[in-house]
Amino acid sequence: MIKICIIGLGYVGLPLAHAFSEKYKVAGFDVNRARVDELNSGFDRTQELTNEQVKESLKNGMKFTLDIEEIKDSNIYIVTVPTPIDNSNEPDLTPIIKSTQTVGSVLKKGDIVIYESTVYPGVTEEVCVPILEEFSGLKFNETFFCGYSPERINPGDKEHTVTKILKITSGSTPEIARKVDELYKSIITAGTYLAPTIKVAEAAKVIENTQRDVNIALMNELAMMFDLMGINTHDVIEAAATKWNFIKLKPGLVGGHCIGVDPYYLTHKAQSVGYMPNLILGARQINNGMSKIIASKVIKYMVKNDKKLKGANILVMGVTFKENCPDMRNSKVLDIIKELQEFECSVEVYDYWVDRSDKETKPLTFIEKLPLDSKKYDSIVVAVGHDAFKEITMEEFKSMSNGEPIIIDVKGVVKTPTWRL
Repeated sequence: MIKICIIGLGYVGLPLAHAFSEKYKVAGFDVNRARVDELNSGFDRTQELTNEQVKESLKNGMKFTLDIEEIKDSNIYIVTVPTPIDNSNEPDLTPIIKSTQTVGSVLKKGDIVIYESTVYPGVTEEVCVPILEEFSGLKFNETFFCGYSPERINPGDKEHTVTKILKITSGSTPEIARKVDELYKSIITAGTYLAPTIKVAEAAKVIENTQRDVNIALMNELAMMFDLMGINTHDVIEAAATKWNFIKLKPGLVGGHCIGVDPYYLTHKAQSVGYMPNLILGARQINNGMSKIIASKVIKYMVKNDKKLKGANILVMGVTFKENCPDMRNSKVLDIIKELQEFECSVEVYDYWVDRSDKETKPLTFIEKLPLDSKKYDSIVVAVGHDAFKEITMEEFKSMSNGEPIIIDVKGVVKTPTWRL
C-alpha cells in the first residue's frame, strides 16, 4: 500500500499533497507549527487551496503534522522545501539538507525519496543521497531509492494547477524511474515526461527559469535603450510580435522564489566545473538593477515638477512579487521602496492581496483603501499588475495626486502614465 509523506507544506507541497490525497494515504509534514495548525483548521494563507479544498483533504484522511512519529509509516517521501540563495547569491541548501536528515531518520528498506525542490544538477545524488545513507544506515539503490520530479507550480495561477501541468519524472534506477513516473501519472491529468536520469531532470528544471530570466533581461535592456531614444517599448513589442516566431515578453521586475533565484544554482555549478556563464550572470545583473532604475524615474519626474523629495508622499501600489498572489518572497518592489526611503520620501503601500501577518510586511506602512479625492501623493508607482489596479481610471489617479500627477507604471496597466517601463 502506497503511503506518501510530503515534506514542506508551502506553495508547492500543499497543492501536491491535496492532489495525492484524493487517491492515496497522505501525511503533510512541516516544521512550522503555525502553518500546521492553520491547515488543520482548514485555512491556507497562501491561497493556493480554498478552505473547502483544505477541508476536503482532511476528510480524505490527510494529516498535517510536525511530529516525526506520524510519518514513519510512509514509504514514499516527497521533499518540496525551498532552495533559496544567501547574501552572496550562492545556493543555500540548508532547508533541503535538514529535510533530508529528517527523512533519513525514518527511512526504511524499500522506501523511495523524491525531490521536487529546484537544485543544480547533482544535488540529489551527490548531496542528499550521502545524508540519507548516513542517517538511515541503508544503502542507496540497494535498500532505498531516489527520484527527482521538479515542481512547476505557478503561484496565484488558478488555471495551470498542479495536475494540469505536464510533469518531468526520473528515478535512480530504470525500475524506480518507472514507479515514480506511474505514481505521478496517476494524478497528473496533463501527463508526464520520463527523463533518462535524475541529473537531466534537475538540469531541465533549472534552465526553465534561467531561460525566462535571460529573455526578460533582454526586454529590460531594450526598454532602457528605447526610453533613451524616446520610443515606446510596448509599441515596439506589439509591432515585432506580428512575426510568427517572435517571443512576446515584456520588461519588468524579476523577483519571487524561482526566476530570480534559480539561475544562481546553475551558475554556481557551472563555475565549479570551470565555466564562467557570462550571459546568465549578465542577465541577473540587469534584472537586479531594475528596481533602482524605476526609483530613479520617480525621483527624476518629481524634481522635474519642482516637488520636494524630503517628506514627499509616495504611494506604491502592489508589493508582491507578481500579480494576483499574496507571495512577497524576494519581491523587487521592496527594493524600490528602500531606494525611495533613502531620499527621505514617505512611502505608503496599498496591496489588497498581502497577508499582514507576514514578517516582511512589518517595516512597511500599509493603507487599507485608496484615498480617492485626497490630493495626497506627490507620486504614485503602480508596481504590480493586480486585476483591480487595471480598473482604476486616470481621473481617480489624479484625485489622489498632489499637484501634477506623476504616475510610474511598471506593469503596463495604466492607460496614460507619466512613465512606463
